[in-house]
Amino acid sequence: MSQGQATDPLNSIPGVPGRLIFSRENGLFGDHPIVRGRGASERLNFVVTYGGQSLKGPKEGVPFLRLGDSARDRSLVEKGTVSAAGRCQGLALVHGKGRVVVLGEAAVLSAQFFGPEQPVGMNDPGTDNRQLALNIMHWLSGLLPAGSEAAAEKPRSDRGPSPSAPRPGP
Repeated sequence: MSQGQATDPLNSIPGVPGRLIFSRENGLFGDHPIVRGRGASERLNFVVTYGGQSLKGPKEGVPFLRLGDSARDRSLVEKGTVSAAGRCQGLALVHGKGRVVVLGEAAVLSAQFFGPEQPVGMNDPGTDNRQLALNIMHWLSGLLPAGSEAAAEKPRSDRGPSPSAPRPGP
């Protein structure tokens, strides 16, 4: 972890470089089941983080909230910034028989307010931050596949038969 604050003037809320935007539009989502969910209704499209730091995991880790080439780490101790390109704020990896998710920013999974009118995390309207939290739990619990296999296209047994599935006869 960088032990600083990740900022990105090109991929953030205008005027607030520490409120980072990860979206399909800016291409900062990594290819991972957490991003795809179990179908279109669980697919992530727009996630906002609220400061935090960048991180870089082991080679088997899959970044799913990737930082852009314009991202910078601002030191909380020393003056100045360094490039955070190639780093991320969220990654997932399989470790032994378990699964691990590491986030460099915690407010994305919170539900809070900074002041009376500044929603953060899962309270922030228009974001998929709530779905991100659910998708992380689904992946950690095994409801989503471990790797990059196309989970979104597989039918889910807990939803019952699809409307077009053949129905048993009388």
